[in-house]
Amino acid sequence: MRRIERENTGTVRPGQDLVTAGFAGLAGTVKIVREREGELHQWFSSQYIDRILNGGFLLPVKEPEFFKNLGATEWEPALEGGILKALWDLSGAYMTGIRFDLRKIPVRQETIEVCERYDLNPYRLFSDGCFVLAADNGGDLVSALKEHGLEAAVIGKVTGGIKRIIVHEDGIGYLDRPSEDELYKVLSKKVNWR
Repeated sequence: MRRIERENTGTVRPGQDLVTAGFAGLAGTVKIVREREGELHQWFSSQYIDRILNGGFLLPVKEPEFFKNLGATEWEPALEGGILKALWDLSGAYMTGIRFDLRKIPVRQETIEVCERYDLNPYRLFSDGCFVLAADNGGDLVSALKEHGLEAAVIGKVTGGIKRIIVHEDGIGYLDRPSEDELYKVLSKKVNWR
């Protein structure tokens, strides 16, 4: 494992829980729908598209102190490359292993349906407003996040060693090195990420 160079501001250690806040791929879904709205009307109703564009599903930007005050010891925003890149970067920054269940990561049905139309992986799709967090007690952190109206789930654990293990429908596998964001498969290379 090669260390991810960044300024570490907290703590990530084996035994801690991995928590997500927000929805994987939702910000990318909104960008795709904005850019391809006309095309998407052949598959989705106007009401469905309006719900995606105006649903207010995105997590408001939170300062690190917000998560720290709720019990997180470290956090990684899921931006370009999606939630899988955020998991890769967090474990690489602290040189720790991780084990997580892909099925536990919150993904909205709208994201799944738009991704199916374009054959995209929602976990590798731009996820601004989604965070991966480490916490000593993930259950307490999830409860606190939900009290603030945020979708959250415990998705796994920080482990010893350097393995990045994914649990999925077919068993277990290993997290691949991050690849280009799925958004590039649908939109031009000149993506405005904000």
